[in-house]
Amino acid sequence: MKNLRLSTAVGGIALAGLGASMVLTNPGREAYESYAVEQLTSYLKESVCPEASQELGEFLPSQCSTLVDVGQPQIQQIISETTERQNLIFFSIYRTNLSVGSFSRGYKFETVGAFQTFFTYEAQQQ
Repeated sequence: MKNLRLSTAVGGIALAGLGASMVLTNPGREAYESYAVEQLTSYLKESVCPEASQELGEFLPSQCSTLVDVGQPQIQQIISETTERQNLIFFSIYRTNLSVGSFSRGYKFETVGAFQTFFTYEAQQQ
């Protein structure tokens, strides 16, 4: 009986410690925006730029990468305007719906943030 009480007390303290650490390390919106800009610019440079250079011929991937780098403030603003944060105290869920104009398809991203880390669990083209 004494061992059961001790185990319950230790388990309760550990659970409370885990909960407190999750609350303290729940990343904020600015951290998510930095993460999202980094992920999106990497995707553009690695996937979109080579594709664009093949289609346009004279448009070099290095020029495209430079344009992506120069456009990072605008990318951050678009992400900021199209992201909804659901703060669940222990962690946050971020939903971003990106679409650039009416001529292109949009993208939907869902990301969970906890322990100062992000994990994108859904990324789909709409």
